[in-house]
Amino acid sequence: MNFNFLSPVQDLVLAHNQLLSNQVLGRKLKIHSAQHGIPDLDDVQIAVIGVLENRNDVNYIGEEFQLSEIRKALYGLFPGNWYLNIADLGDIKKGNTVEDTYFALRTTVSELLEKKIIPVIIGGSQDLTFPVYRAYDELAPMVNIVNVDKSFDLGDSSKPIKNNSFLGKVILEEPYNLFNYATIGYQTYFNSQEEIDLMDKLHFEAYRLGEIINNISFVEPIMRDANIVSIDLQSVRSSELSTKQKYSPNGFDGREICAISRYAGISNKVSSFGLFEYKPSKDDEATSMLMAQVIWYFIEGVNCRVKDDDFADDRNYKKYIVLVDDDELTFYKSNKTGRWWVEIPFLPNVNNKLKRHTLLPCMHEDYLSACNGKIPERWYKAYKKNSL
Repeated sequence: MNFNFLSPVQDLVLAHNQLLSNQVLGRKLKIHSAQHGIPDLDDVQIAVIGVLENRNDVNYIGEEFQLSEIRKALYGLFPGNWYLNIADLGDIKKGNTVEDTYFALRTTVSELLEKKIIPVIIGGSQDLTFPVYRAYDELAPMVNIVNVDKSFDLGDSSKPIKNNSFLGKVILEEPYNLFNYATIGYQTYFNSQEEIDLMDKLHFEAYRLGEIINNISFVEPIMRDANIVSIDLQSVRSSELSTKQKYSPNGFDGREICAISRYAGISNKVSSFGLFEYKPSKDDEATSMLMAQVIWYFIEGVNCRVKDDDFADDRNYKKYIVLVDDDELTFYKSNKTGRWWVEIPFLPNVNNKLKRHTLLPCMHEDYLSACNGKIPERWYKAYKKNSL
């Protein structure tokens, strides 16, 4: 394994870790240290990586940052009844250029994915989602990204990539591997009407903050279809965060962002998870503790994963067929977990992206809506995208 880009966890964090109870998470991790080097990853399922890159932040003014406070908070939490092995591989430092950092992150994530290890990336600016996406180039023909964010981050793709415009680069740069992009918790006043219209035109999914807060379980089927989950800390309301991190009085509270993170962990498809836009300040405890808890809930979710989407054996599911206008919708319900899917039909005359029947995760409410003659919006968008 080539992990030359990773620098070890700081000695002050390791010294702090030695003072903690033997039962805490920090005492159970495999940690990349200057003394012992990179740990053996053969039986590791999750790896934490810090990325100290923020130069493509639109507000960057030369400030440096470290992740030691987040690590201290994470190490001090007690693990759940977990069976997974977790490593902390240290940090990817800034390269000579931002492109150097991107290359290092892309290479590291790609190697972890090949070893079936889920990278948990703690970072500076959210444009780091782009090299994470590119790490899948050789591994997956189509990738779904879920962005937990106040805005879509579309921006102007003709301009250099920034933390508020990385999606334009994801959509327009070859190879075209993006199948679906969903934004959870966007706030209308942070997005131009043109961007909102473009999201709709591309049949991407966009869920407003109020919609999600009213029913947080709405996030589960969206996450169930995601490969990459990217969380922007600016989606969290300012009352939950430290001074420098405060951005908007509206956003998710601590409980909601942790629930969203747990849904990401439970998803069998999610293979990388990123937490971005960290800005440390002197009164840092609230932000670093919240980030540690968000990571804790993601790991908790991964520990609770259940393989329930095997539809080869009809003893594993119940099948329901609903007629809505001229469309026949086929729903599947797992006997193991009670989770629902709806079939997106294969269109034989169209050069579609999937070439097969595809099952789209959905909710029981979508089935009930179909029974009442209403086509679920997620089904409609997937169907339209499939027929492009």
